[in-house]
Amino acid sequence: MTPFLSDTALVFGRYARQTLRSRLHMGFGVLMPLLYLLFFGPLLTDLPLSSADSSWQLLVPGLLLQLGLFGASFCGFGIIVEKQYGVVERMRVTPVSRLALLLGRVLRDALLFVFQSVLLVLAALAMGLRAPLPGILIGFAFVAVLTVALASLSYALALKVTAPHEFGPVINAVTMPSMLLSGLMLPMSLGPKWLDVLSHFMPFRYLVDAVRAAYVGSYASSAMLYGVLVALALAAVSVTVCTRTFRRAAA
Repeated sequence: MTPFLSDTALVFGRYARQTLRSRLHMGFGVLMPLLYLLFFGPLLTDLPLSSADSSWQLLVPGLLLQLGLFGASFCGFGIIVEKQYGVVERMRVTPVSRLALLLGRVLRDALLFVFQSVLLVLAALAMGLRAPLPGILIGFAFVAVLTVALASLSYALALKVTAPHEFGPVINAVTMPSMLLSGLMLPMSLGPKWLDVLSHFMPFRYLVDAVRAAYVGSYASSAMLYGVLVALALAAVSVTVCTRTFRRAAA
C-alpha cells in the first residue's frame, strides 16, 4: 500500500471509529428526509406530476440529495471544534499528506450518508416506492459524490472561520436557495417559466434530474449525462479547493 493510501486509510479509520461510537449521529441525520417522506409524500400520491410511474419516483431522489446537501454542508462544524482543541494543528505537523487528511474525512462522510440513504430507501419501499435496482444504486452513487463535493467545501470554509456562529449563517444562506432552486421536492418544470430557467444555473438541479431519470430506468438520457458530468466536475473542483486550503493553512 502506498503512503498516500495508508495515510487516507488511517485518517478514515480514526473518524469512522468516532462515528461508530455515536449511534445517535448515525441515525439522526436521516430524520428530516424521513419526516418529509412520511408526511409530505402521501400528499403527492394521486397528483399527476409527470410521466413517472409514481410520485415516489420523484420525491425519493430529491430526498436522497437533500440528505447529502444538508448533511455534507454542515460537516465543517466538526473541524471547527477540532481547531479549538488543537487537533487540527497536531495533525498538520505530521508527515501525513494534506489530501489524505481531507479524503479520510470526506470518505467517512460519504459512507455515513450512503448508509442513511439506504435506510431512507428501505422506508420508501415500504411506503410504495417501486424503482429498478440499478437506478437505486445509481442514486446512492450520486449521494456519495455530492457528499464528497459539499463536505470538502464545508471543511474549506470551516478552516477559514474562527467560530461556529460565523459558519452556520453562511451554510444556511447557501443550502436553502440550493434546495428551493434544485427541485428537490417537486420538479421545477411545474413552476413558472422564469423559475425553471433560473434553476438551470443551479448545479444541484442536474443531479436531481439524473437520479429521477435513474429511478424510472432512463439510464442513457441526457439528464443522466449532464448529471454525471456536473457531479464529477463539482467533486473535482471542491476537493482541489479544499486541499489547497489545507496546504495554505499549514504553511
